[in-house]
Amino acid sequence: MPTRRSFLAASAASAATLAACGFADGQPNDEKKSRSKSVPSTQSKKLKVGLIGVNGRGWSHVESFGKLPNAEVVAVCDVDTTSLVKAARYFPTVPAFVSAKSLIAVPGLEAVCICVPDHNHATLTAAALHAGKHVYCEKPLTHTIAESRVIAKLAAETGLVTQTGVQNHSASDSYRRTVELIHSGAIGPVHEVHIWHNRVRRPLSDEFAPIPAALNYDLWIGPQATRPFRKSYHPYSWRHWWDFGNAELGDQSSHFLDLVFWCLGLTHATKVSAQSGEAVRPDIVCDHITAQVEFPARTTEQGDQPPVKLYWYDNPQKPPDIDKWNLPAKSESSKGTSLHDEGIMFIGEKGMLCTNYTERALLPQEKFKDFTPPPQTLGPARSHQGNFVDACLKNDPKAAGAPFDYGALLAEVPMLCTIAYRAGKTLEWDWQNMKFPNAPEADKFLSYQYREGWTL
Repeated sequence: MPTRRSFLAASAASAATLAACGFADGQPNDEKKSRSKSVPSTQSKKLKVGLIGVNGRGWSHVESFGKLPNAEVVAVCDVDTTSLVKAARYFPTVPAFVSAKSLIAVPGLEAVCICVPDHNHATLTAAALHAGKHVYCEKPLTHTIAESRVIAKLAAETGLVTQTGVQNHSASDSYRRTVELIHSGAIGPVHEVHIWHNRVRRPLSDEFAPIPAALNYDLWIGPQATRPFRKSYHPYSWRHWWDFGNAELGDQSSHFLDLVFWCLGLTHATKVSAQSGEAVRPDIVCDHITAQVEFPARTTEQGDQPPVKLYWYDNPQKPPDIDKWNLPAKSESSKGTSLHDEGIMFIGEKGMLCTNYTERALLPQEKFKDFTPPPQTLGPARSHQGNFVDACLKNDPKAAGAPFDYGALLAEVPMLCTIAYRAGKTLEWDWQNMKFPNAPEADKFLSYQYREGWTL
């Protein structure tokens, strides 16, 4: 565990930057916080935000929150002092912490942004909500389905503003236009969805290694059982260990599912199955998964909707009919990914719509050549962090585009798929009672025992 001396040594090159920094090594919620229903005062013109996790994706939050005119970053935190020094240089006048608990206790703090490995999402989010802070948490919202239920319930009880980090919900013009097209009935009621992507898992090593001097490994492990450090745990490939992540499916699906749920008004699945060409391992995730998920009929603002079957394909797998769909080539001016390489295909009663982050096509093209698009109703794309800040300043949880009750639904689908893969069978899902009626032996994957000192 890094000591104060080792921290100062690691940050010697930026001593002036860190002169005002403090840090602590206590567990973020080793003292149970009383559940607070009070909403923090946000009458000032700038929301006071603390950033927990500032490396990788977390660095984008450093830049995004740092540039918002109505937000003020008042503290930064990371269990890796190398990353912490970089953030402290970016915000040279704010305190820096190794312990999230210490950041959450900063006087005047109103909101936190959490961007840490998945297995730490729930405990840090709960600690912040218990302390009365608005919370932005990166996707997936939690690491287990049991956690997602607890966090969604806690967010509702506190009345705080929450936001799940599916940034395209606010920032993608293509996503917003797709929602308008589906809701207009352009392709009729949708009964089938296919999702494929081009991501490749980074090389993985299960080699044991010394704990990096800059890393507080005890805080990094968080609620999981203590174990020897492996080279691939930090800073990225933790995603490929079941104790910390949920494979490429868990890492990537929230962004794609966001659009699907938004367009179709989906809630809980009822049946799920998943396969891979690899044997199931108890520790390391598989390289790719294909999955099938069934959703029931439902009624939305657009009327009665049919049941939906959703199909997921990890790279290099693709839908069997992809060549028959005659997908258009990427436009020459586009800097995005072609629909053939990565996409979401909505299949409706009147046609199909294929899209990704930048490309979009109504199919078959001949049928829609004279199609008149519906009016734009959702407004222009904007910053997802900005949407969160605005909602916080208004103390209005409903103003956030992707609150935790929505984020919990997005997180549930990939977790159901990986559970089905690990259980080796098709699972019937009783979402109300959180059980698999046809496979009670799979219930063990819904939660796990936290180590002492870590609670929700």
